Order: sequence, then structure tokens, then C-alpha cells
Amino acid sequence: MESLTLYYFESCPYCQKVLHYLEEHPVPIEKKDIRKDPAARNELIQIGGKPQVPCLIHDGKALYESDDIIVWLKYNT
Repeated sequence: MESLTLYYFESCPYCQKVLHYLEEHPVPIEKKDIRKDPAARNELIQIGGKPQVPCLIHDGKALYESDDIIVWLKYNT
């Protein structure tokens, strides 16, 4: 399985939606809180071009939007 990284921050309701899905459907995924880790925020901007969360990085590509992330996780993990 490929390496997956989820960029998020705790108070974001859209991030919470993805995190809740991950609680119910455990997937090996690295989680990086961009508000607690400035380096993670910089990584996200470098990869995706913007600091928007939630963002799932897979195959070096950025996927935004909570519903799209959940659908991707459902069918690809």
C-alpha cells in the first residue's frame, strides 16, 4: 500500500468529518496537524500549492474536500 498523509487541524469541521471516518475505518495513515506543526503547513503548501485542509496526499498528489477524501479512502484502501 502506498504512503498516505492527511493534513488537518483539530477545529476544522471538515477535517473532523475525515477523522471520524478514519476512527470507524482504520487505515494506516500519517496525520499532520498544520496548526501545531509549522513544518507540516510548509510541506502542504509545497506539495499542494495552498494551506487548505483537509488534504490527503497520495502518490505525491493532493486531494482536497472531505467528501472526496472519504470516497477515495473507501475505494482505494
